Amino acid sequence: MPPLSRTKSAARWISIGLGAIAAAYATYAGVTWFRYGHASRSTSENGDALLDRFIPFYDVAERHHIRVDAPAAIAFAAACETDLLQSAVVRAIFSAREVVLRSEPDPAVRPRGMLALTKSIGWGVLAEVPDREVVMGAVTKPWEANVVFRGLPPDAFATFDEPGYVKIAWTLRADPTGPMESVFRTETRAVATDPSARAKFRRYWSFLSPGIIVIRWMMLRPVKVEAERRARAARRE
Repeated sequence: MPPLSRTKSAARWISIGLGAIAAAYATYAGVTWFRYGHASRSTSENGDALLDRFIPFYDVAERHHIRVDAPAAIAFAAACETDLLQSAVVRAIFSAREVVLRSEPDPAVRPRGMLALTKSIGWGVLAEVPDREVVMGAVTKPWEANVVFRGLPPDAFATFDEPGYVKIAWTLRADPTGPMESVFRTETRAVATDPSARAKFRRYWSFLSPGIIVIRWMMLRPVKVEAERRARAARRE
């Protein structure tokens, strides 16, 4: 095949591929739009009494978990200290949000580690069980280009109903399933405080939730790998 023909063929296949990706994304956004406000409820297996104290009813919820061959305390510590920004995919998702919403890059030098990083940008601790779980929360307007996360004291967060905001709470949690095994879980819930905020957040969530979900999903494997590495090192001591 002549070079020009090969170039045209490659361009055609790239165009087809990009079109398929765009169609899949549009389909996902449409499904997410219609599912908004109908998040699945927690079950006896994945229920979270701590989280229920702060957002018992919600517009959206995302739950992820992974089994870990390490004690719960080790898995929990590994999750809190996971550095999501080591992932090129996660960095690309954050950069894409900046481009789509025309955000200004964050000039601050942030600490590494999931818990330290989120605290530094405004998230607050709502509740915690030592070595087992932490619940983080903030009120915010996610659709704004330069989003601000406003942490509140636990009681104030639970009763917050100021119009125009979205309340978001998420967890890092490790449940023991044996002396040397556990299940790491993370759950995110969000609820808008009034119809106007709900409409804005619905558009935002429908379009940008894939990136948010990918970030949550991508933290599972690093947590497992690091926790199991720490557990092996502890056994050798």
